[in-house]
Amino acid sequence: MDSNKVIHVKKLTKTFGSFTAVNAITFDVGKGEVFGFLGANGAGKTTAMKMLIGISTPTSGEATVAGFDVFKNPEDIKKNIGYMSQKFALYDDLTVKENISFFGGIYGLSRQNIKEKSNALIADLRLDEISNQLVGALPLGWKQKISFSVALLHNPKIVFLDEPTGGVDPITRRQFWELIYKASSQGTTIFVTTHYMDEAEYCDRVSIMVNGKIEALDTPKKLKEQFKVKNMNDVFLKLARG
Repeated sequence: MDSNKVIHVKKLTKTFGSFTAVNAITFDVGKGEVFGFLGANGAGKTTAMKMLIGISTPTSGEATVAGFDVFKNPEDIKKNIGYMSQKFALYDDLTVKENISFFGGIYGLSRQNIKEKSNALIADLRLDEISNQLVGALPLGWKQKISFSVALLHNPKIVFLDEPTGGVDPITRRQFWELIYKASSQGTTIFVTTHYMDEAEYCDRVSIMVNGKIEALDTPKKLKEQFKVKNMNDVFLKLARG
């Protein structure tokens, strides 16, 4: 595999009995790329992501993530990626500092490393005044920004973001994407699912799943040219309608 390709997927398939949730999908993702993974509810994108992060075994096909095989090395994959979602990010009954320390420990960082990274994160996000507050008392936008930063604590090669900006206001969403661009510019690959089609415009490339298959994959600009539309929402609607 090309050393610049940190995710390699070929004919990856997941079936549940007679139902095929993910049907022979193939794609690569490069180092430092912001890769949008789109699809309506039930399209198969969540099932595909679960295979890539090492928590669901594929039925067939092949895939490597951060250089590790999804069949043979799922535990190594988990150690080399970051993950956050809208549904689960941080523990509400712990303070900001306690959350950072807790996840730093899970990632296997030393106490000294946790302390250094905690101080840097708090300074970078300007969290000094709220670092000892319970996360549950913070606005959702702050929770998501802190959660993303925590997912980067152990310097993962790839961060998987599952609907990371759901429910937050447009200004906070834009600020969150600035964090994504910063991480990407430093070489971290970002694999993101979103149902906000304007966010698809921010990605380097976008894949769109329909009924378990990838029906389109290219840059937002080229996809809009291919489908002769002005925005990604119209690309999505055309594919959804068949």
